[in-house]
Amino acid sequence: MLTWKDIISFSLNGNPKPDRRVKKTEAEWQELLTPEQFRVTRKKGTEAPHTGALCGIHEAGRYNCICCNAPLFDSTIKFESGTGWPSFTQPIQLNAIKYERDTAFGMVRVEVMCNTCDAHLGHVFPDGPDPSGLRYCINSASMQLQKKQANE
Repeated sequence: MLTWKDIISFSLNGNPKPDRRVKKTEAEWQELLTPEQFRVTRKKGTEAPHTGALCGIHEAGRYNCICCNAPLFDSTIKFESGTGWPSFTQPIQLNAIKYERDTAFGMVRVEVMCNTCDAHLGHVFPDGPDPSGLRYCINSASMQLQKKQANE
C-alpha cells in the first residue's frame, strides 16, 4: 500500500517504470479527445467542482485513462471526499501513476499523471481515509469507467 512518504519519494526521486509508453503529437491528441478532455489532460486543466460526469458514479469497474486506456483506479477504492471530484485511496497498481511536484498558483502540491501517456489527472493529498491516508483527487474528464460485466 502506498503512503504519503512513498508519494513524496516518487515526486523527488523518480517514478516507477510504466508497463508501456504511449506518445502522440499534440495534433493527434486533439483529434482523439474532446476539447474539454484535451484541456484537462494535455494542458493540465481542472474541471469545476461537482461538474464531472464521474463524481457521483459508484458502479463496479475500473477507471482507465481517457487518453490511452491504461488502468488507473478500481471502483472498490473510490470514496466520497466532499471535494467535488472523484476521489480514490490507491492506484490500481504501483506503476499506474506518475507523480510530480506542482508549485502552480502559489501552492505546493503533488500532481498525478498517467504513467503510460503523461495525461494530467489531478493531484494527491495526505488527507484521505485510513489505512493509506491518501486522497487522489481526479478530474472526470481524464478517465472513463469500464464497467464490470455480470460474469466478472
